[in-house]
Amino acid sequence: MRVDLFDFELPPARIAQRPAQPRDSARLLHVNDDALSDHIVHDLPKLLQRGDILVFNDTRVIPARLDGHRGAARVSVTLHQAMGLDLWRVFAKPAKRLRPGDRVDFAAGFSAEVIERGPTGDVVLRFDRGGAALMDALHANGAIPLPPYIRGGVADARDADDYQTLFARQEGAVAAPTAALHFTPALMESLSAAGIQTAMLTLHVGAGTFLPVKAQDTDDHAMHSEIGVLSPETADAINAARKSGGRIVAVGTTSLRLLESATSDDGIVKPFADATAIFITPGYRFKAADLLLTNFHLPRSTLFMLVAAFAGLARMKSAYEHAIGSGYRFYSYGDCCLLEPSCD
Repeated sequence: MRVDLFDFELPPARIAQRPAQPRDSARLLHVNDDALSDHIVHDLPKLLQRGDILVFNDTRVIPARLDGHRGAARVSVTLHQAMGLDLWRVFAKPAKRLRPGDRVDFAAGFSAEVIERGPTGDVVLRFDRGGAALMDALHANGAIPLPPYIRGGVADARDADDYQTLFARQEGAVAAPTAALHFTPALMESLSAAGIQTAMLTLHVGAGTFLPVKAQDTDDHAMHSEIGVLSPETADAINAARKSGGRIVAVGTTSLRLLESATSDDGIVKPFADATAIFITPGYRFKAADLLLTNFHLPRSTLFMLVAAFAGLARMKSAYEHAIGSGYRFYSYGDCCLLEPSCD
């Protein structure tokens, strides 16, 4: 499909710079068939049904942005995909000046060697430590990598909490699964009281989620890969909920992408532990998710293509037009929508 079909105009004032307080006071647009209705996130228990199951991503954002030096030259890197305990694929500035064998120093006694340069402008670094020791070094020297549309990507002390979800447990993401940012303990209590179940999976969101689609046609876009884990226990819980008549509600596009990667053609969710580069565009037949709770996404992005596949391109353009005109807040710290699937 032509990428320009997924374009739209967004006034910069609609881009949220801070999350709503409390988080579940954010606005929620329910997109159901041809009807649009305005709510707040705390209304979610009334919009779902007893027996439904919400599937959350429990990844935790790491301080993946590092500033260092190659000799006298300054270098900035953002980790975006783990390839081993000490090996990471990173976006670097300036990447063109880095060569295999170069050393980048981030702090006294903390460095990495350039192993190779990737075809899409990224770089593979081997750090001088791995695993928990590398995570400790990142926490001591790194910064939370906010997307560039939030205050130029520069995090402050508030973002250390604001950019983590209530469910963040498994370290490894460099971007938050933003739909889950809206959930609070009070909302979780209300959902439980309404008979709505929950399950967890892990997809370590990469910085590639911020990249625009530069190709003119979706067939020519190379989708970034992300590491995901869906446990046997989560698979069993989701399958049991569906068998008893409950609906599978993916909380965020990251949960949906892993669910679809782990589900066979007969609709059975299987355990999964691997990388996924699934790229969902209109025409895709969904196997797992019955509803999708998601934030509002960038034009011409793979995420807007995904929601157009789920709810219909014309319907999503209409929903976004309504949201813009009604003052909804967009992107990572913005409001959200609950999408019913397209019947097309």
